[in-house]
Amino acid sequence: MNTLIVLAHPDPRSLNAALARHAAAMLERAGHSVQLTDLYRSGWPALLDRGDFLQLAEGERLRPVEASSVAYATGRQAPELAEEQARLRWADLLILQFPLWWFSMPAILKGWFERVYAYGFGYGVGEHSETHWGDRYGEGMLTGKRAMLSVTAGGWASHYGPRGVNGPIEDLLFPINHGTLFYPGFDVLRPFVVYRADKLDAAGFEAAASALEQRLGTIMNEPPIPYRRQNHGDYHIPSCELRTDLGKERSGFALHVDDAT
Repeated sequence: MNTLIVLAHPDPRSLNAALARHAAAMLERAGHSVQLTDLYRSGWPALLDRGDFLQLAEGERLRPVEASSVAYATGRQAPELAEEQARLRWADLLILQFPLWWFSMPAILKGWFERVYAYGFGYGVGEHSETHWGDRYGEGMLTGKRAMLSVTAGGWASHYGPRGVNGPIEDLLFPINHGTLFYPGFDVLRPFVVYRADKLDAAGFEAAASALEQRLGTIMNEPPIPYRRQNHGDYHIPSCELRTDLGKERSGFALHVDDAT
């Protein structure tokens, strides 16, 4: 198994860095191949700008979607974008290791997606017709690969429970799991979450590391979150609205998870 771990934390002594290193070491001991992208240590530029698109003439207006499409199709992207895309093609499993900051991923990781997910790679793939609306939400360039969020949070688990004040962790991570990972085809696994991260002592770290190790030991056999696939009958095309006979007892994000499968 080939695993790509993307780490987004500014301190190499952090819990997130320790978990990323532990995951990499455990997988390598088990005979797997691992690559680690440490965004802060590599100085990853988070901002998408005209320097990403080498074909742009001086003074030419930057239209990000159009520029991304041309750069990707013609091999005129910034070199680091092509390198990260190659790592994603190589990987069977993607692990995103990050702290939950303001209910989402750190800006540097958001910038990684914005830059690496070029038009024609992360989106803009497949035909658009009356019966098929692009290769997305269960289809796309990254179909057949698995992805898991490994997240640390400062609050208690109850704060992120079904009635917790922060909202359910499944809802907070839905835009990443469904909108960023499932969209281009990943099979998305339930997140691994460590709560009260700032209060974790040595014993707490050992428990968290052991739990992560257990997850990774069977991760390729673990059933993914059963998100509904867009082009396989659950949604009307081209409106992309869920059929009215489905999800009758649900609303919001939960509509797009088919627990009956």
